[in-house]
Amino acid sequence: MAAATTITAAAPVRTCDCGGWTDTWFARRGAVFHVAVNPGVRVTVEAREAAAGGPAALTVHAENYGHRYTFVPGTRPWVRHPLIEAAIESVGVPAHTTVDLRVRSAVPPGASTGTSAAVCVAIIGALRALWGRTIDPADVARAAHRVEVDLLGQQSGVQDQYGAAFGGINYVEIAEYPDASRHEVAASDATRAALETRLVLVYLGRTHSSSAIHEEVIRGLEHPGSAGRAPLDDLRAAAVAARDAVEAGDLQGLGAAMRACTVGQRRLHPLLVSADARRVIDAAAARGALGWKVNGAGGEGGSLAILCPPGGARRAAIIAAMTAALPACQVLPTTIAPRGLDVTRGHEPIAEPRA
Repeated sequence: MAAATTITAAAPVRTCDCGGWTDTWFARRGAVFHVAVNPGVRVTVEAREAAAGGPAALTVHAENYGHRYTFVPGTRPWVRHPLIEAAIESVGVPAHTTVDLRVRSAVPPGASTGTSAAVCVAIIGALRALWGRTIDPADVARAAHRVEVDLLGQQSGVQDQYGAAFGGINYVEIAEYPDASRHEVAASDATRAALETRLVLVYLGRTHSSSAIHEEVIRGLEHPGSAGRAPLDDLRAAAVAARDAVEAGDLQGLGAAMRACTVGQRRLHPLLVSADARRVIDAAAARGALGWKVNGAGGEGGSLAILCPPGGARRAAIIAAMTAALPACQVLPTTIAPRGLDVTRGHEPIAEPRA
């Protein structure tokens, strides 16, 4: 490593995750369609040789929270930002190196857009580049998933990490959790352009934690009065329908798949579609929205994907109606991410494959 170097890693978040919940250990097998979008997460690593060959030192800047603190990998417990600290520790910092690591998300924390996965992917990508190690997207996605599940002991599906690592419009197949394969959805330029303007990401104004709702769903799957595992089949089918619709350029079909997915979420557990989400959905539906999908795990807070009909005026009317129904909600501007993990050293991109 040179005496001083700067590495920047960016990773998108995701929305419209039809088939979410089937990428979990308790579903065992699954299928998810989603759209990776920018802006997402940005991590900057500034590294220098420690003075007089001193020990490694690392300063974390969690910019969304206004936090700046020193972290020593290997210390316990993780307290300030366990996700950031565990991701750092999973890769490590070269000996005798002083590192400033800055993390910033353009999406509010707890927006149910896979932000934690994007943070992990970007940190792992940046620190692997510092070491000169591989930043192969599939390998980074698997490593990021292990951070959340193995190091932090959290409930986590596998789709978010693949969206952050690969970008684009994806169909993720889970043959046997956690083994997954990602397939790029073949969307025409016209379909991509339509999705850019018509697929709206709506933040509901409150943060969301997915681990607690995961526990509710797991208990509900085995409850005698529940629908059992049938909703998981509906969610898998919705993912396939969404993929096929986008490949055919059929946004009406995509809207139907999104609606079916939201119905499946409610069958899985009624708390997955919150009262705030229902207010926004009802307002959008009344103005002619084609589809709606509660992003991520659902529950209180988080976000929705809303698919609007053609025409800027109709999109504007839907947004105005949603804001009137829930003044705390806000539309987050997004574009489809043409790529996933993007790492540069100085001003030079770092490309795969690397040994």
